[in-house]
Amino acid sequence: MSSPKAFILAACLAGTATAAQAGAKDESAAEWLAPKWLNEWHDGLADKGLNFGATYIGDNITNVTGGTSRGAIHFGRLDLSVDADLEKLAGWSGGRIYANTFGIYGRGLSRNYVHNLATISEIEALPDVRLYNAWFEQSFFNNRLSIRAGQQAADVEFFDSQTDDLFVNGTFGWPAIKASNLPAGGPAPPIAVPGLRIKAQLSDQITLFGAVFNGSAAAPGDGDPQLRDNHGLAYRINDPRWVIGQVRFDYSLNAGGSTLPGNFTPGGWKHYGEFDDQRFTVQGLSIADPNGSGIAAKLRGNWGIFAVFEQTLYRPASVKQDGFSASAPGVTAFARIAYSPPDRNLIDLYLDGGIGVSGLVPGRPVDRFGVAAAFMRISGAARSLDRDVQYFEGMPTPVRSNETLIEMIYEAHIKPGWLLAPYFQYVFRPSGGIPNPNDPSGLTRIGDAAVFGITTTVRY
Repeated sequence: MSSPKAFILAACLAGTATAAQAGAKDESAAEWLAPKWLNEWHDGLADKGLNFGATYIGDNITNVTGGTSRGAIHFGRLDLSVDADLEKLAGWSGGRIYANTFGIYGRGLSRNYVHNLATISEIEALPDVRLYNAWFEQSFFNNRLSIRAGQQAADVEFFDSQTDDLFVNGTFGWPAIKASNLPAGGPAPPIAVPGLRIKAQLSDQITLFGAVFNGSAAAPGDGDPQLRDNHGLAYRINDPRWVIGQVRFDYSLNAGGSTLPGNFTPGGWKHYGEFDDQRFTVQGLSIADPNGSGIAAKLRGNWGIFAVFEQTLYRPASVKQDGFSASAPGVTAFARIAYSPPDRNLIDLYLDGGIGVSGLVPGRPVDRFGVAAAFMRISGAARSLDRDVQYFEGMPTPVRSNETLIEMIYEAHIKPGWLLAPYFQYVFRPSGGIPNPNDPSGLTRIGDAAVFGITTTVRY
């Protein structure tokens, strides 16, 4: 690999990709992409504490039914990163600096064809070159306490499970209840936010996580937040804050002589900014009432509670690995639930869950496959607004209810650092069942969408 362009070309020849294939993290890098001298140079720097990485991500997807129109797209992302171990570099014990940038191209399927809440691909974003992470971390007490400060994302550590990383849909990374309810979608791809995160391992079984973030990554205004984030360089610190915390309990069950690890993680968050009422104006009239201003009332603050459950269901007796690992041979399951108040949020109840199988295909020791589903309930206030629209317009226009989806995926590890993963998703009632913009009468909703895709991850 002699240049970023050469890397992109090699990755395109290899296939397409998605960031959701996080199982590649524990594979060796795709050193077959580069000449020996470059690999040796890269490894030499890593041994000294400076590790450069590159991951090409792309996706080929088509929706064959439903949505607002049928179509096929290709889009992708190049992620360039640097990870500095300050102890190796400068003798600074426990110090670490990490930064990465995204180069994004193409058109997304959800934005242009399906118009659903749970983005079909986790990497879907507006074309851009943007800074993502840029943070410093200091660890203490043999890594049992760590403090991280700088621009960072919340989706990797908060309200997350290992098993859901297998899946492509964005909601299995950063759940749609947060992406839809928080300003600018919250600190998750493709927008990170300045913040301070503390992680404390109180015992082998209990770990606390807490963080405070700037409440919005984007400057105030209309239009897509990604266009108001200034290529990831806005670095806003004066907006109302967003606070999130959780506690993870690790445990093990004994079944039939096997040890089956799992974890349970309850948590909650609070935002100190203003949010639009989903039904009423400041005068107390429905937003749909032609006698009112049509401008939503502002409500102070927002909050949510959530919980994550993850359990190993089967692990071969030959696997002696301690602790939970979704990439270890066996079968794992996850479930997540979240709630937020209905008067100021589009989604008030969120549920998802699924099963992942790893390393059990004969002759394919690191392949994985799984099935997952997600449910997003449109809040009672938003549904009531839809009924108000029916009343004032005198037409049986659609009333939103929920968006539900299923995903099935097989992740094949072709060679170190290269994944190939075909998948299928079916979306019931995109965006809860909003009116179809192609119907001038406004009486029909967007059709359920069937989506096929194939992804690859190539990482160096």
